Amino acid sequence: MLPAASFPGRIVVVDSEEMVDAACEDLQRYERIGFDTETRPSFRSGVSYKVSLLQLSTPTTCYLFRLSKIRLSNRILKILGSRRILKVGVDVAGDIRSLRELREFKADGFVDLQHEAIRWGIEERSLRKLSAIVLGERVSKAQRLSNWEAGTLTEQQRDYAATDAWVSLKLLDVLMGVKPNVEAPLTIIAVAAPKQEKSVGKGVKPRRRIHRKVMAKKSVDTQRV
Repeated sequence: MLPAASFPGRIVVVDSEEMVDAACEDLQRYERIGFDTETRPSFRSGVSYKVSLLQLSTPTTCYLFRLSKIRLSNRILKILGSRRILKVGVDVAGDIRSLRELREFKADGFVDLQHEAIRWGIEERSLRKLSAIVLGERVSKAQRLSNWEAGTLTEQQRDYAATDAWVSLKLLDVLMGVKPNVEAPLTIIAVAAPKQEKSVGKGVKPRRRIHRKVMAKKSVDTQRV
């Protein structure tokens, strides 16, 4: 059995408005961060929940924003809308849709490993399989169906959530140190903010825009395209 992947850094649970500014101040210092979300599972037909947790991870610290307890504030949205700060994850479009159910915002600077893995000849796209192939480590999914709106997150939930976000960041770093089968820039995913009501009308969803951006093996080119 492969060894278990585990986030080795500090985990900070952000569950009050006072903690948001300090967390975002630290995150804004980085050019790449890991990204993921968690939602309370529903076991009844017709019952669903909104996203409960947003995970943003640097190499050394993972912040768990408890969106079931705090609002999706402008400070957080500034990071989610920044082209300079790349947010790396798996199936990021689905996570963005979930977050936009809480509040509409402009999303930019997202990188989806499901798209990028193709350039290295990797056909398996799930985070679990990508981790096994690229890192030789096992990502546990034991906590995926736990209650993410519980009063207090368990240690197992915190470790699981932090690892999921951090592993995406580690995967991209490792892949970029290896020559790909197909040379191409990273695909940057962006979703425009909704236009004013009189321009687009109620219920009209903005189209997703995908941009290209060149990245060197170990650094980010922050020039806008």
